[in-house]
Amino acid sequence: MKAAVLEELGKAPKYMDFAVPEIQNENQVLLNVKAAAVKNLDKLRAGGTHYASYTELPVVVGMDGVGVLEDGTRVYAQGISGMIAEKAIIDKNKYTVIPDGLDDDLAAALPNAVLGSAMALKVRGEIKPGQNVLINGATGVTGLLAVQVAKYYGAENIITTGRNQESLEKTLELGADQIISLKQEDDAIVEQLQKVHEATPIDLVIDYVWGKPAELILTALKGGGLDHQSHRTRIVSVGSMAGETISLPSGILRSSAIEILGSGFGSLSPDDLASLSQEVLPKMFDLAAKGKLKMDLVVDSIENIEQLWNQKIESGKRLVISIA
Repeated sequence: MKAAVLEELGKAPKYMDFAVPEIQNENQVLLNVKAAAVKNLDKLRAGGTHYASYTELPVVVGMDGVGVLEDGTRVYAQGISGMIAEKAIIDKNKYTVIPDGLDDDLAAALPNAVLGSAMALKVRGEIKPGQNVLINGATGVTGLLAVQVAKYYGAENIITTGRNQESLEKTLELGADQIISLKQEDDAIVEQLQKVHEATPIDLVIDYVWGKPAELILTALKGGGLDHQSHRTRIVSVGSMAGETISLPSGILRSSAIEILGSGFGSLSPDDLASLSQEVLPKMFDLAAKGKLKMDLVVDSIENIEQLWNQKIESGKRLVISIA
């Protein structure tokens, strides 16, 4: 079969022949792969910089994708073998059926963004209809989806922040009510956040950048002292594009009703992950099939994988490898 094969950590995978993976037990099935998205995690593993980097080479890259089972059913699944290939092995009990009306490319691109948006909002953020939601760093693929998902879950007022002005304005088209540029001076950002929080108290923050922008949000949400009852705000950290660490004075926590937690595979229980594949993802697939969730894609052939691997993809777009 043809596949995207990694021969050396830190190098781009190559389009080449590779042995068809062999089924090892009765719980495995062979999938005819049609499309697979390239995500940051895929690149980190191939680069040898992630704790789950590949240890045996050569290997087919790609963690998940979309394909067709032997009976013709189209499904999304995580691969037991590498997914950027004509064929891959998946667990026959762990896949999500793709509805009619949703094309393979979008179905391949959605799941990672759904994990970082819907699960952060619904499971970790416990979003409720009528709440006010701030999406910090909303101009990436997952942030743009989070705006749409927050709207679906009933957010009353959605505020977005980001540095890319064009993408930030796009969040307004997708359902955001207010935007705040992170290219301003720190004091101006804090002042705007404080005004928003005073007018429409922020119930939930979904944060994709951490670092300095998160510090500014915490400063803006800081309570006002003994005679002021703070509004309860939950901050869910999903990413760290602006830095892995922040400075957090203890006084901010003591003077505020702020809760800080994270969202990612490690923070989700087995029941949460089962809900992702059985309830959340099917619903998001259905919405996308009806045109109610949108995502910008860059789609190209597996034959060009070596050139595509290190290509800079425009902010807010996801690279999808077409295999069929």
